[in-house]
Amino acid sequence: MRDIFLFSCFTGLAYIDVKNLTKSHVSIGIDGEKWIYTHRQKTESASKIPILPVTQMIINKYQNHPQCINEDKLLPILSNQKMNAYLKEIAGVCEIEKELTFHIARHTFATTVTLTNAVPIESVSKMLGHKNLRTTQHYAKVLDTKVSEDMAMLKNKITYLSKKVI
Repeated sequence: MRDIFLFSCFTGLAYIDVKNLTKSHVSIGIDGEKWIYTHRQKTESASKIPILPVTQMIINKYQNHPQCINEDKLLPILSNQKMNAYLKEIAGVCEIEKELTFHIARHTFATTVTLTNAVPIESVSKMLGHKNLRTTQHYAKVLDTKVSEDMAMLKNKITYLSKKVI
């Protein structure tokens, strides 16, 4: 369960999209690296996601898992209800007050993994399979720390330039 949750944290895929993945969804992208090519079930829009090292490690871990072999799946996955029940239990043990669900992994990808690390919102939107950039923008509004970091960089540039001019 942990691995599947982390897989979603590093791909941004929703539960149903992870559940539907087969080995044929992984192929070589335009950069010569492995990518996941799929269509989001919810929106039927294409989603193309470069495979990060953590994601590849999880794929490798389960490549010979009986469920993956028998069902031609990329990963062995429990029901969404079971996943969320375990996440709720984990949140309780860890005293996490926020409701912890599988969908939080998708938010984590959008905010912590990509936007906080300066991946442009247009790229994030494309990987999430959003049809409209406005849908992705609601992930960006929680990132005041990103605004602060960007403005600190701008302040440093302006300070540097003003010292050269003066």
